[in-house]
Amino acid sequence: MDGVSAYHCTMDTLTLRTPDDWHLHLRDGAALHSVVAASARQFGRAIIMPNLRPPITTVAEATAYRDRIRLALDEAVGRGEISQAQAASFQPLMTLYLTEKTSVDDIRQAAAGDVVTAVKLYPAGATTNSDAGVRAIDRVIPVLEAMAEAGMPLLVHGEVTDPDVDVFDREAVFIDRVMIPLRTRLPQLKVVFEHITTRQAAEYVRTDSAEPGMLGATITPQHLLYNRNAIFTGGLRPHWYCLPVLKREIHRTALVEVATSGDPRFFLGTDSAPHARALKEVGNGCAGCYTGPHALELYAWAFEAAGALDKLDAFASLHGARFYGRAPNTGTITLKRQDWTIPESLPFAGTEIVPLAAGETLSWQVVGEGRTA
Repeated sequence: MDGVSAYHCTMDTLTLRTPDDWHLHLRDGAALHSVVAASARQFGRAIIMPNLRPPITTVAEATAYRDRIRLALDEAVGRGEISQAQAASFQPLMTLYLTEKTSVDDIRQAAAGDVVTAVKLYPAGATTNSDAGVRAIDRVIPVLEAMAEAGMPLLVHGEVTDPDVDVFDREAVFIDRVMIPLRTRLPQLKVVFEHITTRQAAEYVRTDSAEPGMLGATITPQHLLYNRNAIFTGGLRPHWYCLPVLKREIHRTALVEVATSGDPRFFLGTDSAPHARALKEVGNGCAGCYTGPHALELYAWAFEAAGALDKLDAFASLHGARFYGRAPNTGTITLKRQDWTIPESLPFAGTEIVPLAAGETLSWQVVGEGRTA
């Protein structure tokens, strides 16, 4: 089955090769223990974001964080939340947080080992815990050159933070100001344009002329399913607020078009970003949508609405693995066509969290305990 779709659909069931999540926030401490099982039930591997406090900036820190994730998986088995096989087979793929203090030696050490898969670029102030990010790309060019030489991918939160740029335009402006000049200067740098949200980003990736495998893009379920009206329908709805923010309908439909096209440059990345209810429903609420427990069901909803369920397996299970040079997973996951309601809230680190689209009805549901190992 290596590299071949495991897609099988009947009137009532949908079976896919075990998918991967190429952009995931697991947090740390009690929050980590609350959310890790949900992702391990659905996904075989996940790229783990490094924007903790303090951020993950060294191989030693990434190794310690991976160990904490593995411990949380083992404890989830003890609570009966996932199987031993799911815990043992889930692979957290670690990343480093790029700062202006990151050194060439840091990159060489990361590339020489088997812990770090990629390095994340956060423009300073662009999103949650990004204040340690990069203020000017020229300040990290030697590090990016070392990454290009080593074949280490750069994961990019593609928004400018210039206060004079409208929040809805920050991604498009980033392409012109940062992405194009950077990739012109360093054409051998492998780049993932993460959680793209605009027609401009979709078109930029789709029409890229670089050799295959040098540019990819992840797309979240919320950006496939909702436009910016969702944030304001019936009042201000903070659980639909994420960064990059939801955009106009013309952008959502452009994302659906490329996600369902079969183009291998586009692949699944949930950007599931858990925050407690109290940190969302507040005057200066945190950005992030929590989709970990029902991510695959949301993607199935989006792909079915586009008449493209047959494209979901490649988007979820093959394209990202190929981009990162990894073999596809060997297990499978099955969804059943049945109506169910997303819970209004879930337990989270001694309090509660509200999942994206809480209270809404979905027509696909993962069967039983989730993926096979």
